[in-house]
Amino acid sequence: QVQLVESGGGLVQAGGSLRLSCAASGRTFSIYAMGWFRQAPGKEREFVAVFSWSAGVTNYADSVKGRFTISRDSAKNTMYLQMNSLKPEDTGVYYCAIANTNYASTRAGGYDYWGQGTQVTVSS
Repeated sequence: QVQLVESGGGLVQAGGSLRLSCAASGRTFSIYAMGWFRQAPGKEREFVAVFSWSAGVTNYADSVKGRFTISRDSAKNTMYLQMNSLKPEDTGVYYCAIANTNYASTRAGGYDYWGQGTQVTVSS
């Protein structure tokens, strides 16, 4: 059974940084696509970043390019999202997800398993 557990969220001032973690069990990163999405109150879940190492693809939403970096620690089967230069509009619940394929989709429907989410709040 696949389980994803996010951590690392919190309250930070604009311009600050946070690193989110997503610990996976039941599946290895090396084969499948994994992504980060976020959802602000009253809004739909939106794509943030995705990678698929087997496909050689990494992709970011335009709104986070140059500020966020997705990475992994294979030994720990953990994925990270380093978030720098945070803005109030980055506020939301951040979710990690894993697909049953190596296709690096930017759509939430392209993923099969989700974590419970971690809250990120950026104050102005």
